[in-house]
Amino acid sequence: MPAAKDEPLSLLLRSFHLPTMARIASQAMAQAQVKNWSHRELLLHLCESEAQERSARLTQRLLKASGLPEGKTLGTLDEAALPERVRRQLPALLAGDFIERNENVLAFGLPGRGKTHFLAALSRELILRHNRRVLFIPAFKLVGRLLQAKAVNGLEQALRNLDRFEVIALDDIGYVQQSREEMEVLFTFLAERYERRSLMISSNLVFSKWDQIFKDPMTTMAAVDRLVHHSIILEFSGDSLRVRRAKEKAQPI
Repeated sequence: MPAAKDEPLSLLLRSFHLPTMARIASQAMAQAQVKNWSHRELLLHLCESEAQERSARLTQRLLKASGLPEGKTLGTLDEAALPERVRRQLPALLAGDFIERNENVLAFGLPGRGKTHFLAALSRELILRHNRRVLFIPAFKLVGRLLQAKAVNGLEQALRNLDRFEVIALDDIGYVQQSREEMEVLFTFLAERYERRSLMISSNLVFSKWDQIFKDPMTTMAAVDRLVHHSIILEFSGDSLRVRRAKEKAQPI
């Protein structure tokens, strides 16, 4: 069919915000004639193509907004080096059902045990497999962002902006030594997401040492209680993965 006759159809499809269908309509109709497709088969092909490209564009937007570090993917995760209990829980976490239940994923362990890589890889897969809205951010950056917002009376709006993410992965919370003002905005953030949205948190400090973060015992207890109430706890034990890899590289060939 001549391109000139397809132009009104293409313009209509674009006006309906169906750019993929507009782009492939002429080719698809030619293919339909060759393969003797029914009208239903042609329409199904056009709709499936639009849906696939729309999903791919959404995935790319979600990845761009996620703040995920490069290289920390499921493909580069050394699953064999994970503690057995963590390894067993990985398939269920990848299914993403914990998000529907507004549960938290809490990863504890000494530095170098793979917590950050694990949560980053899981976050990426939640986007790639399920198009979930995920933000991966170091704890100190989140606290800094909230403090800046509070300074201009914008804390409430900042929290609303964060609420659009179904999962927020808060990395290295144990390294944050809060002032009282920092502690307050962090606690406010945790309380706002309680039973409404999921958090994934990595920490080198066990809960009994979180008074180093929140300073006040009552605030510490309240924060821990909210996080643990609906949570999946992962313990990363064993040797440091970074030290192990360094030793492997140093071994003579």
